[in-house]
Amino acid sequence: MKSTWFTVGPLVDIPRLGAKVVRLYGTPVAIFRTQSDEVFALEDHCPHKRGPLSQGIVHDHKVSCPLHGWVIELDKGTAMAPDEGCTPSYPVRVTDGVIEIEVQHLDAMARAATA
Repeated sequence: MKSTWFTVGPLVDIPRLGAKVVRLYGTPVAIFRTQSDEVFALEDHCPHKRGPLSQGIVHDHKVSCPLHGWVIELDKGTAMAPDEGCTPSYPVRVTDGVIEIEVQHLDAMARAATA
């Protein structure tokens, strides 16, 4: 299956240590930018109580959920111990200063839901 990339927008539109939310096939996806301009994409829900991770505090390669402080790894979406759980993560790339997210998985889920 061929990869499908969605253009999020310019990297500079997301502040360092900040996030932007895009809705892809009905799924809210938070795009995070670290202090060193690395970019990660996670579903915008904490695995604990579905808090909006995009409103959390970004630090290192992690984000702290604004509801109960769970710390989620940006590269994998996994909660840091002692907490347990995971939120979906998505491949993301920056090409010529433009952020793109790979949406093949989201597209397949959307097609299955309407079949």
